[in-house]
Amino acid sequence: MRNKLALLLLAFYTHAGAQQLALWPDGAPGSEPRRAEAEKVDNTYISNIHNPSLTVVRANPRHANGAAVIIAPGGGHRMLVWQNEGMVAAKSLNRVGVTAFVLKYRLARDQGASYSIENDAAADLRRAVRWVRAHAAEYGVDPRRLGVMGFSAGGELVSLVADNPEPSPPVKQDAIDRQSARPDFQVLVYPGPLGVPAKAAQNAPPAFIVAGSSDKCCMPPALALYQQLVGAGVSAELHLYADTDHAFNMGQRSERLSDVHWPDRLADWLSDGGWLIPHNGQPPQGVPAP
Repeated sequence: MRNKLALLLLAFYTHAGAQQLALWPDGAPGSEPRRAEAEKVDNTYISNIHNPSLTVVRANPRHANGAAVIIAPGGGHRMLVWQNEGMVAAKSLNRVGVTAFVLKYRLARDQGASYSIENDAAADLRRAVRWVRAHAAEYGVDPRRLGVMGFSAGGELVSLVADNPEPSPPVKQDAIDRQSARPDFQVLVYPGPLGVPAKAAQNAPPAFIVAGSSDKCCMPPALALYQQLVGAGVSAELHLYADTDHAFNMGQRSERLSDVHWPDRLADWLSDGGWLIPHNGQPPQGVPAP
């Protein structure tokens, strides 16, 4: 009964006004034999992902501004915290006119998985960036105002994609692979240590970083990445919240007002950076081109 209720809830959260799309028409490279396997759902956590996909959560057309963000939920690369770090984040971005794309990526530490974080999970996020750019017109988004947002393990993927060099391109390419995989801006929410220190900080896009000051795992890489980006001349903003540990999500798991309101600081940063304003296909003024 519990599993049936979880599936019903997940279906509601995923499909109420949302659309799910596979990133590769014939399955992710190396995962084709397992692409038809069913994902596992425990409460609102998802695992056994072999067919990476994006769930599209559109902003209301009355105030959609063309900005887009791809969200990589956390979960230690063993599962995805789908609701609290995926769909809730998407709806929060929708409120400021941003269309969200929530990513299901391959999980390197899932039981029985043979994937790697650097080569498979990060490849899923790069493919997602390319996919959204290739389909931008279909979803009313600006391919030059496309950001990535990651929580914990998902934050590691953001850093690997945004702050580090891309590995050699795949041998077998399609039209989507010819798009740029560099995001225009990045949002890292208590990011894990993988990818820090960055190996291409000087080419990184503007960054918004948030973590709890009591988070022994993920406050140090958040601070280190901020210092490295600023040292490389990259525009970056850091928020470290007092007496706050890991996994405060979009603020809903904390009783501290500063934690509850951190998404407002993200909205401020997006607005101040010009990401919420159309620019006729150009990046905001003062932001270097990729």
